[in-house]
Amino acid sequence: MSPLRLIALFEALKGVLVLLAGSGVLTLLHKDVHALAASLVAHAHLNPASHYPRIFIDAAASLDDRHLMLLAAGAAAYGVLRLAEGWGLYFDRAWAELLAAASGAIYVPFELAEVLTRGSALAIALFIANLAVVAVMVRALLRRRRRIDDNRA
Repeated sequence: MSPLRLIALFEALKGVLVLLAGSGVLTLLHKDVHALAASLVAHAHLNPASHYPRIFIDAAASLDDRHLMLLAAGAAAYGVLRLAEGWGLYFDRAWAELLAAASGAIYVPFELAEVLTRGSALAIALFIANLAVVAVMVRALLRRRRRIDDNRA
């Protein structure tokens, strides 16, 4: 399978996962999200007074139905965009290659900063993987451009 098709499937998978997560957010409408968060922390046998569980519980306390709807709408938009990108890459559309190159390149400075500040193996792996995706997309765009120029000549 070509690298473009693998990236297409990966993007489509991301889209499906985000749509599922957004759907899950919708199930929280009209529910006590704070109580649910506290229950999850207790179920995981975490100390609710410690730093990260407290952040999680406090964040959940600030979620109301309006915020949940915005989160779900954002997830829907992102998921549909990733599915469209995946479809376009799978069927060799130039707009999808451009979208994939641009959307991947947006993350490069943030990932580089993460590598330089933390340098964890995960940060380095994500940075390299994202650079590889951007390189594949730029290469595909350049190849497409050469084909167009060759056909004009």
